Amino acid sequence: MTATLGALGWLALVVMFGAVVPVVPTGAAVSGAAALAAHQQPLTVVLVVLAGAVGAYVGDLATYLVLGWGGERIARRLRWLREPQRLDRVSARVREGRVSMLLVSRLIPGGRVPVLLAAAVTGLTRRRFAVANAPATVAWSALYAAIGVVGRAVFPEPWQSVVAAILLVVLVSQLVSWAHRRRAAPVRPPATP
Repeated sequence: MTATLGALGWLALVVMFGAVVPVVPTGAAVSGAAALAAHQQPLTVVLVVLAGAVGAYVGDLATYLVLGWGGERIARRLRWLREPQRLDRVSARVREGRVSMLLVSRLIPGGRVPVLLAAAVTGLTRRRFAVANAPATVAWSALYAAIGVVGRAVFPEPWQSVVAAILLVVLVSQLVSWAHRRRAAPVRPPATP
């Protein structure tokens, strides 16, 4: 039991670190931990969801606070936010659908930090952010844990399901990123001769 609690603590720390430093594959960490937990003690998957959600929540809160402190200066330096209309659009989306926007931003590679920046810069209060981010992080963690559990159902060996969960997360992330880039690409009119 002590080893399980230690592993869950490490998972929470990895996810928290990944929420602050967005190059760490936090979804893959939750999926792999859930796949392993499903093989060993299936009820532990619930604890994996909670550990992932707590790590994501604390990391998001830290990122939000840092972005709130330096947000205006950071926003002016980001190429995609130099147009005031873009920041206004993201800010309006954050205010309209706080939980859904925070959840969707976690699922799109590179989408979380811009949404957190928009939330911090446009005056979404800490309390409102804290309340809106809680269900988003739980839903995110549950989704990635479910990917790991599916891997457990398909593969008989724990290592196979962990590898499958990580590969599936990477594949889905890349597909979502590709679709997002394709949808956001400007439409060019056909060339006239």
